[in-house]
Amino acid sequence: MRLLSIDPSLRGTGFAILEEQGTAVRCLQYGVIQNPPKRNISDSLLTIHDRLLTAISEYQPEVVVLESIIYVQSHSTAIVLGAARGVVLLLAAQHGIPIYEYPPRRVKQAVVGFGGAEKKQVAFMVRALLGLRETPPSDAADAIAIGLTHLHTGSILVSKKRDSKKRGSWKNFIEQQIK
Repeated sequence: MRLLSIDPSLRGTGFAILEEQGTAVRCLQYGVIQNPPKRNISDSLLTIHDRLLTAISEYQPEVVVLESIIYVQSHSTAIVLGAARGVVLLLAAQHGIPIYEYPPRRVKQAVVGFGGAEKKQVAFMVRALLGLRETPPSDAADAIAIGLTHLHTGSILVSKKRDSKKRGSWKNFIEQQIK
């Protein structure tokens, strides 16, 4: 399975392309779509659209996963975040790609083991779980974590560095964390 995972935001949308082959998961690409604060909303949304359209065209994901709606105290922040999410939802719908959403606490529980984990902890675990050479920027790490949550909701992550017989399987660990 190949998926496009997204942590939507107007100024820093994190994205990742993950591929699951059997029990192995690879990160084919990740990054952050940056929009400067002075760029207007419509141009920022267009930038997000264009970059994600390129990723969809290049990698042909079977699924799009993203962070579900979060509680924000500011109405204007909620509207802008909703607009960024709308771009993602529209792109997926236009390409007939199924969409799955996961709340931030569930993602943190699945990847770190603690729903209140900090961004640095998520980034560290993403790097460790996938054996990445560098720690991804926090928005990209969040996108990767969302993808891992989707992949491991019904499958097992087998890490080369982890002996599942001695320490238990990732599937059991994840299932315990998201209950």
